[in-house]
Amino acid sequence: MIRRSMAWLAGVAAVTVVLVGVGALVPDYAPFAVAAAALVLVVGLTLYEPVALPVLAMPALVVVERVGSGALDLSMSDFALFAAFWFALFLAPRPYSRPMRSMLWLSAVYQVGTLFTVIVNPYQSNTVEWFHAWLSAGGALVVGWAVGRAGRARLALSLFLGVCLVISALTCLVAVQQLAAGATGPVYLDWPYPMHKNLIGSVVAFAALVAYARPWWVGWPRWFAQSAFWLCSLAVLASQARQALVGLAVGVILITLRADPDRKRSKLILLAAIPAIYFVWGAVQEQLSQDNEFNSANQRLTWYQDAIEVWQSSPWFGVGLRWWTADRTEFVFQPPNAELEMLSSAGIAGLAGFLVLFLGGLIVLWRIDPRFGTLAFSILLMRLIQGQFDLFWTAVVVSVPFAVIGVCLGAEDYARARREAREQTGQALPVDELRSVQEMAAR
Repeated sequence: MIRRSMAWLAGVAAVTVVLVGVGALVPDYAPFAVAAAALVLVVGLTLYEPVALPVLAMPALVVVERVGSGALDLSMSDFALFAAFWFALFLAPRPYSRPMRSMLWLSAVYQVGTLFTVIVNPYQSNTVEWFHAWLSAGGALVVGWAVGRAGRARLALSLFLGVCLVISALTCLVAVQQLAAGATGPVYLDWPYPMHKNLIGSVVAFAALVAYARPWWVGWPRWFAQSAFWLCSLAVLASQARQALVGLAVGVILITLRADPDRKRSKLILLAAIPAIYFVWGAVQEQLSQDNEFNSANQRLTWYQDAIEVWQSSPWFGVGLRWWTADRTEFVFQPPNAELEMLSSAGIAGLAGFLVLFLGGLIVLWRIDPRFGTLAFSILLMRLIQGQFDLFWTAVVVSVPFAVIGVCLGAEDYARARREAREQTGQALPVDELRSVQEMAAR
């Protein structure tokens, strides 16, 4: 008892000294003071909850404000993910479940497949992007796992959805203002940070799918989840990001048609999802029939041809990751298609690793309990569909789905552990804890 009291006194004294130092830094070194205060806050929260930083990183994953320059030009989302990864790696419950290990091995296969282009094409941004891709996929899985396995899935996904609801509300507000002024174009946000229409559409489409899936273990009321789904869906429409709309429609159709052990879903939503795909198809066909070579559809065809030309210069290993920023060719665009981006960047070897990661991941996630696997499978499939028509390896739009997948896998293993604990003790779990699969089945 005396030792514990002394430890608390020493801790309080240390925090007091740090806070006094922060106060002294504020007048002349404000950025350093803020950083020091944030560090104290993170350490304090981690002492209370070991996965506090991974939980707080979930809403930060959608912040795309850029920091750094040159080859180290990354987003705030990447920095938040990088910091949370180390806490998740060392403080999260272990061991990993079998599906989680499978997903990590698949991400390792992708990294090996793209390692060849790093060796063959030695330049800085190539190496940086190789690590960045690992962080966006494998690192995000580890962060999501830490959240779900610690029983914090409800809090983390609620924080993530809350930030996306703010983005959705701002998008809808700007759309209304544009319509009032007679403008019918897509929405671009300038506040609180600049967001391209395709980024807006992709991010809020992820949130819409999570809200529509509404796994029972998240614990959201039906009215809240439905309101969140429709607000985010309206934001996708306002952004006019067609790839996001198609991905969301396919994800909703999948969740609707796959059997859910906890609830029955109305098939009426298909009356909106299927026409949405048809609308996008018609809009693309209309643009292709026009003589304007610079509209969205025709410009993409030109980029596809140019990307194939780049790939043909190095078929097996590509010309390097992020070649469009490194003056590797005469072209300076990122291919708006996942497979063409992989072929031009990492060649046939990289594309093989990419297909192993995503197709293998879909197989792994389809086989786990639908209570956890349906959302994980559908959000990975949504990202793959989005990547057929837009940029793929960019900040946020890769890390968010993999983080959600990690949350689902961690939540499944947490439910298993709690079920085993109940079987061993014979006692019911506290109401605020995630219930086990058996408890959910008996509900």
